[in-house]
Amino acid sequence: MLEAIRDFMRRHTEPRVAPAPGAESSTPATGVAVAACALLLEVAHADGEFAVVEQQRIESALERHFGLDESTRRELVALAQAERRQSVDHFQFTRLINQHFDLGQKMVLAELMWGVVLADGEIAKHEAYLVRKLASLLELPPAYLAQARRRADPQT
Repeated sequence: MLEAIRDFMRRHTEPRVAPAPGAESSTPATGVAVAACALLLEVAHADGEFAVVEQQRIESALERHFGLDESTRRELVALAQAERRQSVDHFQFTRLINQHFDLGQKMVLAELMWGVVLADGEIAKHEAYLVRKLASLLELPPAYLAQARRRADPQT
């Protein structure tokens, strides 16, 4: 598995951040995209279930925010799943995101996390706790996290 990650990183050597919403990108994702995807997957698995609607929400977000084609998206999700399973904590992911994302991009990521939580229509306490924990590790103040939740679910 480590060799697969190295190979993916070798093929996609340009470090990058998420493009603006709606922007197309011809540059494939690298480590920061793996980290962001791993966090989204972690949120999706927080309640012990990985619903199809959560998977679809993550895939849509990856395509939209990282400008990935289907095969690159599949590869990214597989790598992020492997990294997520092997990680002992979330710090390795949040540290990388903190290095490459600005405040606006972190806000978008928080909105995407809330979107994954809300995708199945239920907010399990483990999910809400994890999003707050990740927001803290991403150095997002609670007010920004609340704003991200409102944008993810305008009904709140």
